[in-house]
Amino acid sequence: QVQLVESGGGSVQAGGSLRLSCAAIGDSFKRYDMAWFRQGPGKEREGVAAISPGRFSVYADSAKDRFTISRDNSKNTVFLRMNSLKPEDSGVYYCAAERADGDLPLVATEYSFWGQGTQVTVSS
Repeated sequence: QVQLVESGGGSVQAGGSLRLSCAAIGDSFKRYDMAWFRQGPGKEREGVAAISPGRFSVYADSAKDRFTISRDNSKNTVFLRMNSLKPEDSGVYYCAAERADGDLPLVATEYSFWGQGTQVTVSS
């Protein structure tokens, strides 16, 4: 079991940057794939980026070249650095965790543990 607590959301103008953090409490952080998902108003939850314990990462097409996922295994924390933000990036961003098994999916149903979410609002 692992508990996840996100922070770092907020409001920013288009073109700006934010860094989200997710602290994991509980089971060994190094055993888990970590991911960021987001959900905009009236939209389904979609994967943004994921990172394995060994720091292999995958990104949604919408996040490539603008977002960077990283993790600090010594601090049990995963980060999402978001640059060149667009209004369509707005939504609630969720941190998720799943025991690593060699796959690194960006599918919400593949993750068992979720944070409470943090709001990101990008104005034009």
